[in-house]
Amino acid sequence: MPTPEPTPPYGHPSEEGIGSTYFIAYEPHLKALARELRRNMTLGEVILWRHLQRKQMCGYDFDRQRPIDRYIVDFYCKCLRLAIEVDGSSHDGEVAQQNDFVRQSRLESLGVRFLRFSETQVRSQTNTVVRTIETWIAQHTS
Repeated sequence: MPTPEPTPPYGHPSEEGIGSTYFIAYEPHLKALARELRRNMTLGEVILWRHLQRKQMCGYDFDRQRPIDRYIVDFYCKCLRLAIEVDGSSHDGEVAQQNDFVRQSRLESLGVRFLRFSETQVRSQTNTVVRTIETWIAQHTS
C-alpha cells in the first residue's frame, strides 16, 4: 500500500505564490469550535458570507470559520492566503485589540494576509466592503 505524502509543516507552502496549494495545519480541537461558530454567525458575517460563498467572489473559494494554526478566522481563501475578519463590538476593548494584534501577527508570519471590517461596516456599507475585497483580489492576482 502506498504511503501518503507528509503534510507540510506549519507555514510551509507546497508551492510558493498565489494560486498554488498552501496548507497551514491547525489544532484539531478547533474543528468542533469552528463548526459551532458557523452555526452562530453574526448578522455581518451572514451578510458577507452571501457574497463569498459558492465562488461568487471573483471565482475564489472561501471557507467560513476556518481553523488555521491556533486560531479560527471568519473567512479564509486558501488559494489567496487571505483571511477576512468581521469585528463586532467584542473587539473594541484594549485587551481584545491586543489579542487581535497577536493573533494576526502570528498568522501573518505564516503567510496569511488580512482584510478587516467592522460589523457596522459590513451591515451598512456592504457594497463598499465587497468592492474593497474585489479590488484587493484584483491587485494581488494580476
